[in-house]
Amino acid sequence: MTINSVKIIFVICISSIFHSCNGQVKSEHKKIETETKAIGKVVSEFDNQIWRIFQDSKGKYWFGSNGRGVYYLDGKELKQFTTIDGLVNDTIRGIQEDREGNIYIETFGGISKFDGNQFTTLKAIKSSYNLWKLEPNDLWFGYNANDLFRYDGDTLFELKLPRKDLKKAFGIDTLISPFNSNNPYSVYGINKDKSGNIWFGTFVAGAFRYDGKSFMWFDEKELSIQPDGTAGGVRSIIQDKDGYFWLSNFKSKYKIDSNKLIYEKIKGIEKNKPYYFNAGLVDRDGNLWMTTYGGGVWTYDGKMLTNLEVKKGTENALLVSIYQDNNGTIWLGTDNDGVYKQNGEKFEKFKLVK
Repeated sequence: MTINSVKIIFVICISSIFHSCNGQVKSEHKKIETETKAIGKVVSEFDNQIWRIFQDSKGKYWFGSNGRGVYYLDGKELKQFTTIDGLVNDTIRGIQEDREGNIYIETFGGISKFDGNQFTTLKAIKSSYNLWKLEPNDLWFGYNANDLFRYDGDTLFELKLPRKDLKKAFGIDTLISPFNSNNPYSVYGINKDKSGNIWFGTFVAGAFRYDGKSFMWFDEKELSIQPDGTAGGVRSIIQDKDGYFWLSNFKSKYKIDSNKLIYEKIKGIEKNKPYYFNAGLVDRDGNLWMTTYGGGVWTYDGKMLTNLEVKKGTENALLVSIYQDNNGTIWLGTDNDGVYKQNGEKFEKFKLVK
């Protein structure tokens, strides 16, 4: 055998070994990828406590429960993701999506990012100074923070709202609750207005608006602890078609003078009950939708306030959240009867088609 023949055989052997190893790596990679995508458990129904509803950019639905993880609806298949699958906590308080299509699950134990294959947990940075910015693609979170978090796609910053003299403003001691580590500034609601300003509703410290440079503070007593001792927190901030802002209550709305950085409180809906709503939205026609815990859904077109009952048999469904999907359909998350979906002028319990 010639030297050249030996070289050729040697090259062929090395090449075969390389391709064999490479094929094995690809095969293993493929296996891992398949196993990762297989996380979650296929289920046939939702938990009774569904607190959050979200539709992603691909048209798929996400439902956050109050202790049993998050449900993912892809057509007719419903999957449940929990801590077993990498979720940081099973108590869900928010669901968002970034411009890359990643899903962020806000929980009592932190924030989980889902990239389509697996969950990872975001780690917050606590700095000695506040890195306040207002960028259009930033995501904001309120739960499991002292006050709130801002995420810029790379880093999760823990921020503090400006401290105020709450006792002077409200005439009461706001440090009376065992909840939220006695932090009156815990953020319960986060919303953006039509101008891109971001709003923060707190536990008992009122509401704040941030325009990227400065803060406006809403120090109205009705936004803190009520005369009967209840503290619902400002959970929902919505802007109506006329530009007025509604902060979790029916009695008052607010007009903003952005040039002077001041607000004016105006009479809202003259209605003794309901006084407080825990979630709201403005639909495509500009009508307000506001949910109450046991009092049904209320709609307001600027002139008339209408109540729609949502029943679990003979009992009232305890409504927690409201959401309008990409098709304009409105959904309700409840604390005792799963999910409801709009059907014409009424709401019906949503069940999977078998």
